[in-house]
This record gives sequence, C-alpha cells and structure tokens, in this order.
Amino acid sequence: MRTRVFVIIVIASLFPILIQAQGNGSACDRACLEKFVDRYMDAMAAHDPGSLFAKDAKFTENGVKLPLGEGLWSSIAGKGTYQFYVPDVETQQIGFIGTAREENEKGGSDPVGIALRLKIVGGKIAEAEQLVLRGEAGWQNTVGASLEKMAHPHPVFGEIIPAGERPSREEMIHTANYYFAGIQQNDGKGYYPFTDDCDRVENGEKATNVPLKPGEKMPDPKTSLVYSSAWSCKQQFESGLIHFVSRVRDRRFVAVDRERGVVFSFAFFDHGAGKTRTFQAPDGRTVTAGPTTPWTWQIAELFKIEKGKIRKIEAVLMRCPYGMNSGWSTYEQGMSDQIQSIR
Repeated sequence: MRTRVFVIIVIASLFPILIQAQGNGSACDRACLEKFVDRYMDAMAAHDPGSLFAKDAKFTENGVKLPLGEGLWSSIAGKGTYQFYVPDVETQQIGFIGTAREENEKGGSDPVGIALRLKIVGGKIAEAEQLVLRGEAGWQNTVGASLEKMAHPHPVFGEIIPAGERPSREEMIHTANYYFAGIQQNDGKGYYPFTDDCDRVENGEKATNVPLKPGEKMPDPKTSLVYSSAWSCKQQFESGLIHFVSRVRDRRFVAVDRERGVVFSFAFFDHGAGKTRTFQAPDGRTVTAGPTTPWTWQIAELFKIEKGKIRKIEAVLMRCPYGMNSGWSTYEQGMSDQIQSIR
C-alpha cells in the first residue's frame, strides 16, 4: 500500500515536467506549435532570438538566407493584430500569416504583412522562413494595413471538418494543387474544383465576387477580353484569361491542418512576357494580355478544402525578380511545376 502511494506521489510530482516536455523535446500538439509562433513574434519584437532557436537553425527572409537577427528582426517596431495559424502536428511545422509593425522614417511605424513557416525539432526552431510584405502597386493600402482591416480570417477557415470526412494530407494537397495547375498557362478547359461559394482574398482585399459599380454590367467570362474581379473563382479560371502566368513553380505545401481542412503553401508565379502574352481564348479568339516584361510573384497561399473542393483562398504576395528561388529548394526544384513537398 505504501509503495502504491509513493508511486502516485512521484507521478504527480513529475506531471508538470511531463507537460512542459512538449515544448522542450517531444512532439508539439496544435497549441504548442501556435505558441512557437507567438514566441517567435515576441522574440522578433524584442530584437532578441534568445534561446528559441537550434544552434544550426536556418533563417530566410523573402527568399534570401540571412544571419538570424537581421531583416525585419532589425526594423520591427512591434507585433500586429492579424493572426492566421496553420499547425501541422504530423510534420511539426506551422504556417502563419499575420502582421507586424515596422519603423518608418518619420519616427513612427507602419503595418507589414508576414507569411511565416517554422519547423520545430527537439523543442527548438530549426527552420524559419518568412516573407515580409510591405506593399504592392495596384493595392490601395499596404499589405499589413489591409490584413489588419480584415481583423481576422474568414470564419470558414476555423470550422472543424468531421473526423470521418477528413481526407488524407496527400489528397488535400492534390486538391489545392489543382489551383496552381489551373493558373499555369490557363486555357479555361481544365479541372477547377471550386465550390459555388468559393472566394479569394489577396493581400487583404477581395479578388473574386467583387460587387459591380452602379451602371456596370457583368462581363461574360466566356467572351470577355478583359479579366474581371467580379467573377467567381470558377468563372475566372473558365475565362482562360490568366494564360499569361507562364509557370507556377516551386509548389511547396509546407503545412496541412487536417482538422480544419486548411493547406498552407509557398509558390512562385512567373510572367514570361514575350510570346507568352498572346494566346487563344476558349472561344477561339486571339488575345494579347499580361505584363510586357518578365517578373515573378512570390506568394504564400492558404486553401480551405471541403469534400474535395476548394472553398476559400487567402494569399499574400509580392513582386520579386524573375526566376527568384525560395532559399529552400535546389535550382531544379525551384524551376519545377511539380509538387515539391508532401511531408
């Protein structure tokens, strides 16, 4: 009897240690992974990596390998308010889209967007990959300001997928990849698995189903020569007018949240210019459209997958040099349009 009591007392005394071990060496659960993002953002805001990282941790910002502590780590003025976590317990990685504040020349600060991937090994951050998005031509506000105006991710992203209806991570990735395949040299004739209520947000602003202005007429996606943000996800793809995206490459699916049906990916959208600007619309007409000089979108994109279809999409993107590499892929991987990572 005394032995049993002693064993119970020892186990009880060790219980807090066992709980803490999740952040010190053993596998992280969802909450633990999200906490690593919070600790990362806190450390960056304090300009002090502290003991959060593994000794040989790798860090990139906007595709460039940097010493830890440089880049936004030097210019950050504080954390932002927008937060979107995509924990992947199976791979011990977490994707995140959020905001921070960065110092400006006037002595104040401006909001910036952040797309982040962390890899956790042995209770430490072994890999940190981030995009810092400050603003793009054509958007009314900076990316950070637009994200903070949204306040929070669309509620659909937080809905739980019933356990019996959850596809495998590979199935979810392959569904999401139809989006990239449909954009590359888009011809309007591919397989586009979008739900009827699919919507896409880019840099904090609606990119589909945008209400028409008074007096405007909805263009017909099957005959129009001009791409429209008023169209649905499927109508935009069926128009065939995104053909000038000549290649969608380095398609890295780095975090899959099967519980909520969310896939987090990094990719590059190349605009080859030249002869890639001229193509045949689905109705046979010849169209010339797209950028006149080669350049690339560097992008982080989130997909909500339900019953084999894409329901919601959220992306942050910025212009980068044509042919840019992620800093995590070989040249061959970086130029490939095949899926680069499932696990």
